[in-house]
This record gives sequence, C-alpha cells and structure tokens, in this order.
Amino acid sequence: EKGQVNLFETTIRVLGGLLSAYHLSGGDQAGGGDSGIAVTPNKTNPDRLLAVSKDLADRLLLAFTSSPSAIPFSDVVLRDRSAHASPDGLSSTSEATTLQLEFSYLSRISGDPKYDSETMKVLEHMRTLPTVEGLVPIYINPYSGQFSGENIRLGSRGDSYYEYLLKVWMQQENYRNTSLKYLFEMYTEAMKGVKHLLVRKTTPNGLVFVGELPNGRNGAFSPKMDHLVCFLPGTLALGATKGITKKKALESNLLTNEDIENLQLAEDLAKTCVEMYFVTSTGLAPEIAYFHIEGNPEGGPDGGNKSSEYISDITIKPLDRHNLLRPETVESLFVLHRITEDPKYREWGWQIFQAFEKYTKVDSGGYTSLDDVTSLPPPRRDKMETFFLGETLKYLYLLFGESNILPLDKYVFNTEAHPLPVIPSVVQVSNTV
Repeated sequence: EKGQVNLFETTIRVLGGLLSAYHLSGGDQAGGGDSGIAVTPNKTNPDRLLAVSKDLADRLLLAFTSSPSAIPFSDVVLRDRSAHASPDGLSSTSEATTLQLEFSYLSRISGDPKYDSETMKVLEHMRTLPTVEGLVPIYINPYSGQFSGENIRLGSRGDSYYEYLLKVWMQQENYRNTSLKYLFEMYTEAMKGVKHLLVRKTTPNGLVFVGELPNGRNGAFSPKMDHLVCFLPGTLALGATKGITKKKALESNLLTNEDIENLQLAEDLAKTCVEMYFVTSTGLAPEIAYFHIEGNPEGGPDGGNKSSEYISDITIKPLDRHNLLRPETVESLFVLHRITEDPKYREWGWQIFQAFEKYTKVDSGGYTSLDDVTSLPPPRRDKMETFFLGETLKYLYLLFGESNILPLDKYVFNTEAHPLPVIPSVVQVSNTV
C-alpha cells in the first residue's frame, strides 16, 4: 500500500534485513554454518523470506530499468511499479552505489542473475568516470550518468560509495582477483586520495580527522566532519586485513606497508571519533564537528566538557549539536576490536553505551534522539531512528560478544548492519521457492 519510497533506504534497510534473516534462519545452506549463530528453522520460514525479497526487489529494480543511464532513479512507487528521479533530478552518489551487496546476494540464492547484473552496471559505469585521486562528487545525474557539482566529502551522500567498493569486492571471494579486481583498485586509489587531500591534524593536540572539499580540488579545504564519516576507521581496518586479526595477518606476512599505514590511520580516526563523544557534556557526539587547524582562526562554541583534553580542538556549532543515535563510531569500534584485539575499543564502546543509557533512554520504553548534546539535561526529540536498533545496538552487542559470531572474513555487513555471507564459490544455490 505504501506509495513512494527511497531506493537506497529501502534496499539497505528492508531488502538487506529480509536477506540477512533468510540466511541466518538457514535458508542458504552454503556457508550458513559460519555465522556462529544457532539456526532454528522450525521458528522461521526461509522460503517465505526469499519470496518476499524477490517481490520487493522486482519492484525496486524499476529504478534501474527506467533510467536512461546506468545510474538508477532515486525513488520508486512500489504499488505502481514505477520509478522517477528526485525533484532536483539528481541521485546521491552514495545511494546509487550502495545497492550491490543485497542484489548480488539475491541473485545467488534465487538463481536469477538479473538482480546482480542490473546493480553492478552502476559500479562498472563508475569506473569510467573522472575522479579526483579516486574521490568523487556527492551528486550524480541519472539522465546523463555524469557527476553534478564538485562537492567532495565522506559524510552524507558520499560515505558508503567508498565502503561498498571494498565490501562488494570482499563479498564475492571467487572474483576478487578477476572480474571484480577493479573495485579493490578503485578503493585503494580513493584511500590514497583521502590521505593526500582530506586528512589533517588539529591544533593544539593533533587529532587526525577527515575534512571536505565543498568546491572540489581547487577550492578551500573545510575542517568539517560529519559523524557519518566515523564509518571510515572500520572500513580502513577491514581493507587492510580483509577481516582477519592484525596478529594473524602479520604472522602470515599478508600486510603491505600501505595496509599498515591504513590500519594506523583507522586507529587514529577512531580516537578522533570517540573524542567527538567525550568532548561533550553528555558524552554523546554531535551530528557534525569542526576542527581547529593551523591558519584557520574559525572559533566557536565547544562541546561543554571542560575536563576534556581536546576541548580546544573541536568546535560544535549550534545547528549541529543534535544526536540521532547514529551507529558509525561504535561500528568502527566493533571492527577495530575484532581486528586489533585491543581492549580499549570495548572500554570506549562501554562509555558510549552508558551515555546512551543515561541520557537517551525513555522511561516508557525505547530511546530518543537529542537536540543538544552540549547542555544538561539535553533536550529530547521524542524520535528513535530505526538504525538505533538495527545498527547502533547491534554493533555494541557484537563488540562485547565472541569473535566467532559473524566473523569478518566470512561475512560482510551491509551499510545498515545486516550481515550477508561472503560467497565462497561460483556454485549457484538453486531457487527453492
């Protein structure tokens, strides 16, 4: 009955959730034993989950087949089986390129290649477009298939493009060194671009952060970092070791100098992300932070926690002080704990969890977003985003759990934290519906 939905959000949240549930309930026997989770088939109906997934995916596929280019339209009317562009005619780069894990897995379990082939056209097209040292603008035109504007950032509308370059490559183990090799090469080039063009250190205390180029390579650097960028430490760590522990990777001599450099950057950025929490009065991060850098006199209000060592490094503007219960920092803490086995990531995660419990838990049940993390008590919004349950709490749970539950070399988490199995071989599982 629902009218218009966003292609990206519906794919990562609903389709991703259905497919993950299908796998974890024993629907996909190939590799299903790797999850570390006991399967209880009598309580679930995997065939039904697959049928619903296919029905939803068939409707969402209209966004691809209706578009005149390889870039899908941003919106789908499920009931009418139609799709159209957003009012401004543009698609977000991250949205168009963060659909492949789900559709590729559906092709595998259904035996129908159309889902994989339609969505992979997007990434194959992306490799033909000009980049700025691997970095791309945050808008793309589905009519022309070309980028729109020059705004480059790893926050909203840019973020998960870089995440999926790595994860789509990781998902299909069989093709990593053949037909999908270009994805890892694009990821590698982009991370070099991030280090060269976007990574800076704060003054006075040298926090490492990732800024933005709102007007492209030739424009001014902005020392602004969305909380959304805190996905990057986890992605960098995953790209360095491919999901195994750092200890094991070193023992097996699997890490290049660049991998070691990226792992260090991951740890440095994770430190910055947690300081975005600890610098505020509530111990919860704002939606956006600005960082003090040499030659940039831009001051402004601080986070409110005067005992923080980094109070002078981070500015939080009045319009950016809200917290939506986002998962990106705890996501990276989970990945880094699994890979480095350093207990500090659990300690940081526990502090963040306690702050959520103290300031966002609602007596009648649930948790709420906050309007201002710098004031006590923080004003509340009376709204809980679905990603708090789907991602934030899930990643916190996994952070404190055993490492054999959903191992990172056997599973990729989609950008909404739904685990999908790494596909180990070309053998297709026949359609059981």
